[in-house]
Amino acid sequence: MKTAFVTGGTGFVGQHVVEQAKAAGYDVIVFHRAGSNTRRLAHYAPTFAEGSLDSADSIASAMPEGCDAVFHVAGNTSFWSRDRKNLERDNVDGTRHMVEAALRRNVNRFVYTSSESAWGDPERQPLDETVRKRGDESFIDYDRTKFLAEVEVHRAIDRGLQAVIMNPAHVLGRYDDRSWGRAFRLVRDGAIPGVPPGSGSWTLGEEVGRAHVVAAEKGRVGDNYLLGGVDATYVEIFAEIAHLLGKKAPRALPAWVLKPYAHLADLGSRFTNRAPEITPELAHIGCEHRSVSSEKASKELGYKTAPIDVMLRDCFDWLMRERLI
Repeated sequence: MKTAFVTGGTGFVGQHVVEQAKAAGYDVIVFHRAGSNTRRLAHYAPTFAEGSLDSADSIASAMPEGCDAVFHVAGNTSFWSRDRKNLERDNVDGTRHMVEAALRRNVNRFVYTSSESAWGDPERQPLDETVRKRGDESFIDYDRTKFLAEVEVHRAIDRGLQAVIMNPAHVLGRYDDRSWGRAFRLVRDGAIPGVPPGSGSWTLGEEVGRAHVVAAEKGRVGDNYLLGGVDATYVEIFAEIAHLLGKKAPRALPAWVLKPYAHLADLGSRFTNRAPEITPELAHIGCEHRSVSSEKASKELGYKTAPIDVMLRDCFDWLMRERLI
């Protein structure tokens, strides 16, 4: 049986990768930190291996020699400037340790979960893989660390690692209780001060997971694969969330209101030591209009998209089943 080694398997996208790897016939090893909640993965019957991304030795001791596929999904998704050191540790150093362990263990294929954010503010749209990445120039540490993590992967490729890089846009769907799953709770509770005026590309978690597994077998070494989907505004996303909840849709906030509000909230966070609901980084992203092309992934990996209502319904139904809303 083929063997897959997955980091971040207890998270949103990682659980989709575990699900799709099992469906494709892989024996799955989930590498996780001490104290991680592995309950939701139990019915996939993976092997659990405890360790830390802070050490290549820790990773290598859990990773099988000649592993068929390593999926490095784990990462820090904070958009708060005060998390800079943690972002660098988790996204850059953690990826460096992962690729080092993979080289030591002679893995057959390495799939890294990056993000469209590695491009920073793109030079042109719709964004595709031919556009020059500018994540290293971004004031947003998440963008910068995702760019630098890809640099670590490419350095390992130069040393012989057979690696592919996946770049999802906004991901929706089941298993999400922190990102857009959290947005459901905020809308339910009337805790949204307003909706950003921007737009983005949206993709279904299940398809992102499936694309990762196909990339392990068919993806071109050294290549990026953008996983976009349906273009929609944040206003449209929150309106559909409100519709599913039977609530009134929150109003839109113009950029000239949202951005100063975020900076004031950030100043307040210096006294509370807690990330504000809207950071300056999130406000910047929320006011952007981003469109991501998935043409390459569709042609080479059979990647598919889904309508917005289907994606949000997938998330809503799961949150209801888990009694999280």
